[in-house]
Amino acid sequence: MREFTYQRASDVSGALALLDADPDARFLGGGTNLVDLMKTGVERPGRLVDVRGLPLDRIEVADDGTLHIGATVTNSDLAAHPEVRRRYPALAQAVLAGASGQLRNMATVGGNLLQRTRCGYFTDVTKPCNKRVPGSGCPAIEGEHRNHAVLGASDHCVAVHPSDMGVALTAFDAVVSYRSADGPGELPLSEFYLPVGDTPHLETALPPGALITGVSVPPAPVAALSRYRKVRERASYAFAIGSLAAAIDVRDGAVHEARLAFGAVASRPWRAHAAERALTGAPAHADSFAAAADAELAAARPLPQNGYKVTLMRNLVVAVLTELCEEAAR
Repeated sequence: MREFTYQRASDVSGALALLDADPDARFLGGGTNLVDLMKTGVERPGRLVDVRGLPLDRIEVADDGTLHIGATVTNSDLAAHPEVRRRYPALAQAVLAGASGQLRNMATVGGNLLQRTRCGYFTDVTKPCNKRVPGSGCPAIEGEHRNHAVLGASDHCVAVHPSDMGVALTAFDAVVSYRSADGPGELPLSEFYLPVGDTPHLETALPPGALITGVSVPPAPVAALSRYRKVRERASYAFAIGSLAAAIDVRDGAVHEARLAFGAVASRPWRAHAAERALTGAPAHADSFAAAADAELAAARPLPQNGYKVTLMRNLVVAVLTELCEEAAR
């Protein structure tokens, strides 16, 4: 590991100034991803600016019902918050599905959204990787890609984003707040992650040197009946091979509103807009759910080893929406 200096920031302005003064510096939250990447040589910052002590650790509900989550709120505190569990159960379930209890106690909301892919070629500095070294190639396309993307990938990168939390936040139209040298700003989560295209090393639309300060989740009555389902290769702590955040509002036997977001199938949390459109107004039964999944997955471009993800996600949509409808009918 490269030697580095360490400083604690006492306020947001001070944190931004420390990063601005050193192009080799990085913000440090819980460190559950960054420190691992430093150990393997993927990340080599010369300075860490610890932002864990900044006053960004509150969860509050505004008068209009918007849920405001500070960037340094831990994953554990987010999952346990009564308003999160009551109003956005899929978000609490997604957080609990990610990592172990020890990691959730350290990991922060801001850091979770910024975590890097777990693709084996990205994390191995002896291998080429366009995300790590632009222009070096993507060996996963011809190599091991069983757990890689089937939606939104390109010839330059087929890695998937590993966040569970991000999938649920995407389904509920979350907005990321940040501060940069130019002042405060906001990015809808739908615009926060950049399409992979031919520049997979450019992952987010955050301005250079910006610090995430929080995430806002607007009121969504449909989210009260929601669920996050994660499929993984083992029942214990593991990254998803496919996941779904889903919410549904059924009235008089028809789907009035639905929210769907897929995880572990693309370079970013994947909002399933085509599936949502197909569901709206459709009868609330398994045939409609399967047709909606097919509408979304028509854009899938699987590789030889990961075509199973298309079937997996179709079955996941049908199973979770069916369970939610049965729950609503009780």
